[in-house]
Amino acid sequence: MDPYISLITLGVSNLARSTAFYREGLGLPALDNFEGITFFNLKGAWLSLYPYESLAADAQVPATGSGFRGFSLAHNVKSPAEVERVLQQAKAAGATIVKPGQDTDWGGYSGYFTDPDGYLWEVAWNPHFDLTVG
Repeated sequence: MDPYISLITLGVSNLARSTAFYREGLGLPALDNFEGITFFNLKGAWLSLYPYESLAADAQVPATGSGFRGFSLAHNVKSPAEVERVLQQAKAAGATIVKPGQDTDWGGYSGYFTDPDGYLWEVAWNPHFDLTVG
């Protein structure tokens, strides 16, 4: 298997609200020609939003459960100032800031927000290697 992630799909409770959060709020480029699912073309991968219940049904797993999901998504930027800018953009779009931007124990700078469905996003600057290249 080639170590490559091409698509991340988030199960969402309200497709229109989540699409607006990512498209208008965060400025992600969306494809609009699909019904019932939204695709965003990112550098190196795609992000899709699909109704939570439908995604669970497609995977043939129960749609129950809540709380910490055991993972986070990360958006890496080129400076601590850009971490702050992205966190404020997310907050203005309706995100909840769960950890303000701050110095990390690994020498970087990061903060976390949750989207309207509680998915955890880290916004980080890494001084050791550039993760912003797609």
